[in-house]
Amino acid sequence: MSHNNHNDHDNEDLNNHIPEENASQEEAFEPAESIINDDVVEKLKAEVAEQKDKYIRLMAEFENYKRRKAAEIQDINKTAGKDIIISMLEVLDDADRAEAQLTKDVPVDQLKEGIQLVFNKLRKNLSNKGLKELQSIHQEFDPELHEAITQIPAPTEDLQGKVLDQVKKGYYLNDKLIRHAQVVVGQ
Repeated sequence: MSHNNHNDHDNEDLNNHIPEENASQEEAFEPAESIINDDVVEKLKAEVAEQKDKYIRLMAEFENYKRRKAAEIQDINKTAGKDIIISMLEVLDDADRAEAQLTKDVPVDQLKEGIQLVFNKLRKNLSNKGLKELQSIHQEFDPELHEAITQIPAPTEDLQGKVLDQVKKGYYLNDKLIRHAQVVVGQ
């Protein structure tokens, strides 16, 4: 039994030491708690409020930027073809003059020459704006450039798989294909 009493006595010593350790740990935390005072809390709240205000202002500026850009894009879309239309007005004026000449007694050769001048001016204006014709005749058929509307027997073996005729011309605008050529392919 004395052995049991000895164990009880050890347990009591152990239990007595635990609160002392906890007490010293609590004392260690007391200085940390005293560091966080009302001034620090207020300072942190002020910084959070300032950052929140900056964020709200930034979001408002971004929304205004998006609205301005949308309005600019809408204006650009409304007037995107303005330069082309203005350059085409000269051609339209020439076409109107040529049409007026059709009602008069003018020699056919002069009419042809006038109409040819209108067509040349039209082609030149479009070329100046970046339009370029796709060359297709006797070229290898390329589905990226051509739209085959039919196939016919090739007159010679070297024309098999090549474009024999063009129903509609293909065009590039500033080196970007904007219309495929409609072609007849030799088989």
